[in-house]
Amino acid sequence: MKTDAFALRHIGPRESDLQHLFKTIGVDSLEQLIAETIPADIRLKKDLELDAPMTEFEYLSHIQELGNKNKVFKSYIGLGYHPAAIPAVIQRNIFENPGWYTAYTPYQAEIAQGRLEAILNYQTTIIELTGMEIANASLLDEGTAAAEAMALLFDVRTRDQKKNNINKLFVSEEILPQTLSVLQTRATPKGIELVVGNHETFDFSSDFFAAILQYPGKFGQVNDYTGFITKAHANEIKVAVAADLLSLAKLTPPGEMGADVVVGTSQRFGIPMGYGGPHAAFFATKEEHKRSMPGRIIGVTIDANGNRALRMALGTREQHIKREKATSNICTAQVLLAVMAGMYAVFHGPKGLKYIANKVHASAVSLADALNQLGVYQTNSAFFDTLLVKAVAVKVKAVAEKNEVNFFYVDNETISIALNETTSLADLNQIVVIFAEALGKPNVTIEQLANETMVPKNLERTSTFLQHDVFNNHHSESQLMRYIKKLERKDLSLNHSMISLGSCTMKLNAAAEMLPLSMANWNSIHPFAPIEQAEGYQIMLKKLEQQLNVVTGFAGTTLQPNSGAQGEYAGLMTIRAYHLSRGDHHRNVCLIPSSAHGTNPASAAMAGMEIIVTKTTPEGNIDVEDLRARAIEYKDRLSALMVTYPSTHGVFESTIIEITNLIHENGGLVYMDGANMNAQVGLTNPATIGADVCHLNLHKTFAIPHGGGGPGVGPICVNEKLVPFLPTNPIIPTGGNQAISAISAAPYGSALVCLISYGYISMLGSEGLTNATKYAILNANYMKARLEDHYPVLYSGEMGRAAHEMILDCRAFKQQGVEVTDIAKRLMDYGFHAPTVSFPVAGTLMIEPTESEDVAELDRFCDAMIAIRKEIAVATAEDHNTVLHNAPHTQAMLTADVWNFPYTREQAAFPLEYIAENKFWPSVRRVDDAYGDRNLVCSCAPIEAYM
Repeated sequence: MKTDAFALRHIGPRESDLQHLFKTIGVDSLEQLIAETIPADIRLKKDLELDAPMTEFEYLSHIQELGNKNKVFKSYIGLGYHPAAIPAVIQRNIFENPGWYTAYTPYQAEIAQGRLEAILNYQTTIIELTGMEIANASLLDEGTAAAEAMALLFDVRTRDQKKNNINKLFVSEEILPQTLSVLQTRATPKGIELVVGNHETFDFSSDFFAAILQYPGKFGQVNDYTGFITKAHANEIKVAVAADLLSLAKLTPPGEMGADVVVGTSQRFGIPMGYGGPHAAFFATKEEHKRSMPGRIIGVTIDANGNRALRMALGTREQHIKREKATSNICTAQVLLAVMAGMYAVFHGPKGLKYIANKVHASAVSLADALNQLGVYQTNSAFFDTLLVKAVAVKVKAVAEKNEVNFFYVDNETISIALNETTSLADLNQIVVIFAEALGKPNVTIEQLANETMVPKNLERTSTFLQHDVFNNHHSESQLMRYIKKLERKDLSLNHSMISLGSCTMKLNAAAEMLPLSMANWNSIHPFAPIEQAEGYQIMLKKLEQQLNVVTGFAGTTLQPNSGAQGEYAGLMTIRAYHLSRGDHHRNVCLIPSSAHGTNPASAAMAGMEIIVTKTTPEGNIDVEDLRARAIEYKDRLSALMVTYPSTHGVFESTIIEITNLIHENGGLVYMDGANMNAQVGLTNPATIGADVCHLNLHKTFAIPHGGGGPGVGPICVNEKLVPFLPTNPIIPTGGNQAISAISAAPYGSALVCLISYGYISMLGSEGLTNATKYAILNANYMKARLEDHYPVLYSGEMGRAAHEMILDCRAFKQQGVEVTDIAKRLMDYGFHAPTVSFPVAGTLMIEPTESEDVAELDRFCDAMIAIRKEIAVATAEDHNTVLHNAPHTQAMLTADVWNFPYTREQAAFPLEYIAENKFWPSVRRVDDAYGDRNLVCSCAPIEAYM
């Protein structure tokens, strides 16, 4: 046994298990199984050309050495990114804790109550600091959150505005440059015209439906927008404000000025800069817009006993249901980072946040006074943390960089200096010394922080915030540590049992992949730092792009999209740019099979495409003849086909090359959804099947953890003809020579977590990656073989094999009064998270075991499913007082004096022997979704509730 091989640790089944697995499946070898699963004409002819795999020890030494090439300067660049003090208690107990980072999106609320409470705290923090009525569970970054605000305000235009096609959006010239670039990308295909200008000279014309303002402005100016918003509303123009969250502990919140939407990033609340991400963006608005709001909302409801419980609210808003009619394609959040930011607010409380905000402001005032004495004058009439000063930039830059300090150089004689929570008195004096040396002036020393303020009286916050119990009771480390642990115990994560979610690939997130995220030379770099200061990052990111090119067979990659849905959108936007570059402005039809993931049509609609849905056969495959008819019918306007491969039904369709050829023959390009890439790596690839572009879910196939609903990374890989159109960034240029504008705010998206995928590929190497795919297929077919005598398997390949996932058909059980939801909830009693429920087919379970699960764990899950099937067998349509209908069973039920159920306590909570030694208790009974939607509450209870 080669104990230093990472593949040995990542892949679950042992060599000694293989004969048992083969016998159960009915094959003689792994190669036979793969040959019966994947069509021969798309199999790769040679191994992936990747470097030899590193051991874990070699990789960690390598990444430390690479990290040392990054230069961690003091950063005063600002522009929405600031050094933050990460409380160690949060770093150790959440950021570095698999109990938090390996959890899945909280679709199964009963086993996610801890995470849901943590997100509710986050939502409350956002609502109260912004002064708004409702907030979501986070978005991806500030730039894309602003774009979502634009989409929402466009959607909620008045009837007359829609009738008259009012399409102009005013954008303040104070907006962050990366936000403007993302707005430009999103606006064009939707037919929105951006007008950038000075808010003080805006004419409030009836041609505008909305305006977006920045608070404070990109270089620190603080404006009172009350008059602007009042006048805008008088002219039926709604207003979004992109706000700095920390400043709102000191400044009047935009909600109190009348804003309709407030967006921004919570990065300053204890999240490392990480060369651009991941960070949790926030989105807050008025309650009247709740059904148009993008992303997830966590709401309060009750369980079967009438006790308080939490769950994801208003699911009917989501793109999975609305598809091409959705205003957003968002299907994830940045939950792990939102949890950290919310816990930062819990730890510091309202008084602590005010203290931090006041200290940051006092630092800025003190620096302004000292620079003033040097004859360096700052030009902001009011500011919170950022000074805009006049000085010879080239002289200052030379001295600053010699002292390992970064400012933002606006032009030759203007410098922006953004201070932050970590700025000390010594740091302030270092800045003064830099300017004194650059200008040849005698030095001035700051002895203590100033008491005066540069915030006008009318902009000083007077309203209270975060008065709830949770924000005022956990200020010692002991208290917070125990609170975090209390919440963690309510959540089922991969550190308890397998999470066999089809389409979601909940595989091992190895500790060696995760460790570098805590290293200061990786997590402390500003995304707009001079590129030569990020040499380690540049080497790592370029290498990861090359690795992904090899895996996909493509020529170019961008890592900028920071979710799978953003990857879809980015892929379609490069296709759009390609057609436009050839003068094919009319090519706007996108063919999408009816079996596609709900984000596909939503993304295509966002890219300005006309969606034509094509049929699937009774076997669940693409109906090639219907596709042919549609491709020929629309050949003059055909832009793209969106196809998932292997299919959403877990099958390698043998007609895939015929399908891609058909699209190319009719002038279109092929976008392949990479959701199921875990069944392709090393065996086939998107280039081989004839795709032109694919997105990859690095939080699935390439081992970035799901984090309870995010972070994600959704890079796109493209062929030679699409490389020129890969997206850029307005500050750090990226992409091709005909690059589209930004897809997300940071040049490389969520760069910090790309380390995880880089580690995954580097430690597995070609053979390890290929074996990971083979074993994912092996594990899926073993479970299929064990379960298909008990549950019908809905689809399989031409030789009866599943890909890396399969669908169990539970629809017939309705005759016995059992719904698929009952099975999902009953699995909790057995210690498991349910597979994917009712996707892609209602009334089914889609199971994906991944390669990381060993045979004992596969058997435990299969034993649980078979035991549940026996419980279904004795159920009747008339009897709803059964172990299935009452699931999940809580500890409170089991320990109550009274037991009024027609089955034993042991049958309820310990139906199989293995459960007793590792029992996971759901903390609430089955939640009432309808009650929560009828009585929407998405923040902590008001203080009165505790009195």
